[in-house]
Amino acid sequence: MLCSRSSLRRLERIAVSAWHPVKSMQRERSALPRVYISRKVPPEGLDIIRQSGQVQFELWDSDDPVPRSELLQKVKGVDGLLCMLTEKVDAELLDAAGSPNLKVLSTMSVGFDHLCLDELKKSRGIRVGYTPDVLTDAVAELTIALLLATSRRLIEATHEAKTGGWGTWRTLWLCGYELANSTVGILGLGRIGLSIAERLKPFKVKKFIYTDVAPQPELAEKINAEYVSLEELANQSDFLAVCCALTPETQGICNRKLFSQMKKNAIFINTSRGGTVNQEDLYEALSTGQIAGAGLDVTTPEPLPTDHPLFKVKNCVILPHIASATYTTRNAMSALAANNLLAGLRGEPMAKELKL
Repeated sequence: MLCSRSSLRRLERIAVSAWHPVKSMQRERSALPRVYISRKVPPEGLDIIRQSGQVQFELWDSDDPVPRSELLQKVKGVDGLLCMLTEKVDAELLDAAGSPNLKVLSTMSVGFDHLCLDELKKSRGIRVGYTPDVLTDAVAELTIALLLATSRRLIEATHEAKTGGWGTWRTLWLCGYELANSTVGILGLGRIGLSIAERLKPFKVKKFIYTDVAPQPELAEKINAEYVSLEELANQSDFLAVCCALTPETQGICNRKLFSQMKKNAIFINTSRGGTVNQEDLYEALSTGQIAGAGLDVTTPEPLPTDHPLFKVKNCVILPHIASATYTTRNAMSALAANNLLAGLRGEPMAKELKL
C-alpha cells in the first residue's frame, strides 16, 4: 500500500509538471495580438503570418467575401484586420471592432476607395497598410492586352470563328484600329500609366498625352508625354486609358461630356475603378457610334449583372477585374499585406503605409 501511494504521488508530480508548460503556452498565446483575415489569401502571405508566431489569427477560409454580418461579429476586439477591396471599412465596422482595440488595418489592394478615410482620420489611432507597386507590371500588361483585344475586335472574331460566321475573305470584315502612328491619352499618369506607355512605345505610337491633378514632369519626361487638359485629352486621343484613383474628384469623370469630345474611331480603356465611368453614358456612346469601342476590367457594380446593356453591344469587351491576376503578383500582394500587418502591430514602419 505504501509503495502504491508513493507511486501515485510521483505520477501526480509528473502530471503537474507536464501541465504547467501547456498552461504557460496557452497564456502566452492568449496574450498575442488577435487578427482577423477576411478572405483566403494566397499562400505566401498566409505563411508569413502563420510562421511569424506574433499573432493569433482567424481566417474566413473562402474565395468568396465574408458576409457583412459575419465580419461585424468577427472584428470585435481584434487588434488587426487584413481585408480585401470587397470589405467596406466604415464607421459601422470600426465601431464594431472597438476602440482602442483595432490598431492596424492592412488591405490587400492598391486602391483604398473601400476605406472610409474620414473615419480613419479621426482619433482612432489606426494605421493603414496597402499594396501598391507590386501589381504595376501585371496591370500594365493586362491593359495592353485589353486594348489590343478591343481595338482589333478579337472577342468578336473568336465568336465568328466558333459560330460559323467565318466565310470567304472580305475586305473590311472585322477591321479594327492600329496603334502605329496613333495618339495615346492617359488619364492619371502614375506608376501604372507610365508602365502602360513604356510598353506601348514599341508599337510605334506617335504621341503620348496625359492629364492629371497637376503636371508630372519627371514621369512625363520618361515617355516624352505632353500635359493637356481633360478636354484636349478627349479630343486628341485615338486610345484613351483610364489609370487614375477613384476619388470624389474622379467619380464619374468619364461621362457624356467626355465621350462627346472623343473621336469616332477612339478606343476607351478602363483598368482603374468602375466608379470613374458613368456606364449609362458609355453605353450611349458605344451604341450610337460616338466612339469605336471600350474595354473594361472594372465596372459598377462588380460583378456586373449579366443582363446589363453593356454586355449587349459588340464593341465593348468586359473582363471580371483580373488586371492583377497573376500568380506572382497576387502572392506578392499577400506577402506585402502580411508584412504591413505584422510591422504595424509591432509598432514599426510598414513597407507601404497609407499616410492619413
